[in-house]
Amino acid sequence: MAGNSFGQIFKLTTYGESHGSAIGGIIDGCPAGLKIDSDFIQKELDRRKPGQSHITTQRKESDTVEFLSGIFEGLTTGTPIGFIIKNQNQKSSDYQHLKDNYRPSHADFTYQQKYGVRDYRGGGRSSARETACRIVGGAIAKLILNTKNISIHAFVKQVGHIKLNKTFEELDLSNIENTLVRCPDDEVAQQMITYIEHIKKQGNTIGGIVQCVIQNAPVGLGEPVFDKLHAVLGHAMLSINAVKGFEIGSGFDSINKTGAELNDVFVPTNKQINNKHQTTYTNNSGGIQGGISNGMPIYFNVAFKPVATIMQNQASINTKGQAINLEAKGRHDPCVLPRAVPIVESMAALVMVDFLLLNAVNKIGTV
Repeated sequence: MAGNSFGQIFKLTTYGESHGSAIGGIIDGCPAGLKIDSDFIQKELDRRKPGQSHITTQRKESDTVEFLSGIFEGLTTGTPIGFIIKNQNQKSSDYQHLKDNYRPSHADFTYQQKYGVRDYRGGGRSSARETACRIVGGAIAKLILNTKNISIHAFVKQVGHIKLNKTFEELDLSNIENTLVRCPDDEVAQQMITYIEHIKKQGNTIGGIVQCVIQNAPVGLGEPVFDKLHAVLGHAMLSINAVKGFEIGSGFDSINKTGAELNDVFVPTNKQINNKHQTTYTNNSGGIQGGISNGMPIYFNVAFKPVATIMQNQASINTKGQAINLEAKGRHDPCVLPRAVPIVESMAALVMVDFLLLNAVNKIGTV
């Protein structure tokens, strides 16, 4: 199976299945001498782990990471960083009924047709459990970004029809972790939680939008043809399970404006521009122009579909193409958004660090 690695210089490769003995990964290209904060990495994993509240899956996993290589006396050595996260709460029996059956809107059918074999236990490799490995890679990437004062904050902006109608500038992003749904507005967060509870009682699921904001990114990140910064961010986000849409800056709303309305006009400084921070009156571009960061905050939306597994009986087919009635079993999120927030941040961090390191290759003195 190809496609298990992400990044050019700072590269993460992940392995493992949902109900195998363990998942894990290898991080290659991490600079030597980075101080590893194990508590920070574990806290990042705790933000994603299952069973953290009544509106998430009740699977119980500690998601404790063990580093196997690449770190000595608390510092990275520049060699590959190997890590493992052991699965502790497998219930493979919950998925025995799927051995010869296909779940609607899952990867069951496509995996079977592509590879001729599939791990039906919780979806195997296609399970969102794999994203725990991305959290580890993203946490180490964040430690690098912290040394450059680059911050990344994601939050739940919409659940179903319930939408947070405020810009990120109007919000206190330090409040994100204070609500179960990871929405920084207390009133809207409670509406979202109530709605998710309602959906859960129906045995159903719901999707929504996560917004991500990257602040203090330097000017010049991104390769301006095929590897535009926003193109790679889009690649990163669309690689996350259940993601169906990505838009940056004004996004699809751009079509409702003219060029005169949409253009981000520069704020005059009356000073020579030479690697200095230059602002614009508006930020419809989302901090990226020509595929390259312009120094303004980078912000984008990520749309997540409702989780495909619902606690209702559904019509489907088996491996013989026969019609069946599929009985719902297992432990699943009624809404994936609260646990998706740290995953979005992690993938954004991987992208930003990779481009920082690419800039170091392209331009002396950038990093």
